[in-house]
Amino acid sequence: MPRLLIVDDNPVDREVAVRCLGAIDGLELLEADDGERALGLIESAAPDVVVTDLRMPKLDGLRLVQEIGESFPLVPVILMTAQGSEKIAARALLAGAASYVPKADLTEFLAETVQQILSLSRSRSEQAEVLRYRQACESRFELENDPALIAPLVALLQHDLQRAGFANEQVRSRVATALHEALSNAMIHGNLEVSSELRKNGSEPFRRRIEQRRNAEPWASRRLRCRVEQTPDRVRYLVRDEGPGFDRSSCPDPTAPESLLKTQGRGLFLIFAFMDEVEHNEAGNEVRLTKLA
Repeated sequence: MPRLLIVDDNPVDREVAVRCLGAIDGLELLEADDGERALGLIESAAPDVVVTDLRMPKLDGLRLVQEIGESFPLVPVILMTAQGSEKIAARALLAGAASYVPKADLTEFLAETVQQILSLSRSRSEQAEVLRYRQACESRFELENDPALIAPLVALLQHDLQRAGFANEQVRSRVATALHEALSNAMIHGNLEVSSELRKNGSEPFRRRIEQRRNAEPWASRRLRCRVEQTPDRVRYLVRDEGPGFDRSSCPDPTAPESLLKTQGRGLFLIFAFMDEVEHNEAGNEVRLTKLA
């Protein structure tokens, strides 16, 4: 049974988070009202994921992320961000947080984000063992437009990094989050041309459009390609879709802290925050992500 810890000094906000996560079957929920109590619970109860607010007394969300990274590096942290906390949230992501959800969008995205992180963790543990030592390798994948394929692929590639001893667990977790976002963007927004604007009316229209286009042309025959180049000191992912592309200059600056509170562009913010180099081709249907060890 997966165990999740919610950390927020506001009992109303904690209750909102609890309600949002009620749809996840078999999830055991723990609560703490500040970072100090949270650290004690992490040590005694060993949660699989921590979801935390940023502005709290005694020990705030940024310091909590830092402490977890030092003492419990295998525990991923998801931030709950609010208006006015953009800069500290950006620092927390750089300090090791695995993902974030704006408080205004908890109902829409919190359960989905938690399930994504748990799925990556479960899938990673189920992967078969690979070679312990190698100087370099290259892998190529071609996926049909099934979002259920993304988490196992990311977990496999993250496991490759782990077995190769690439960086530490915190870095590998952030690389996995960035890659998951890049693959999802390419498949859903690129190949299937499903816009995030549909989420304004709830998740169901968005998911229904994905299923419709998976089985209709011209979207159904498009493929998502991912090439991986891995050496002991660098990993590079080339993600390419067969959609019409997009104008990168028309997107908000994904590195700006205020982008944290925008639903559109959330994936790009995480990609730019977690990778050392991010390059799009001119057509906007290919992205190259590089992380140095």
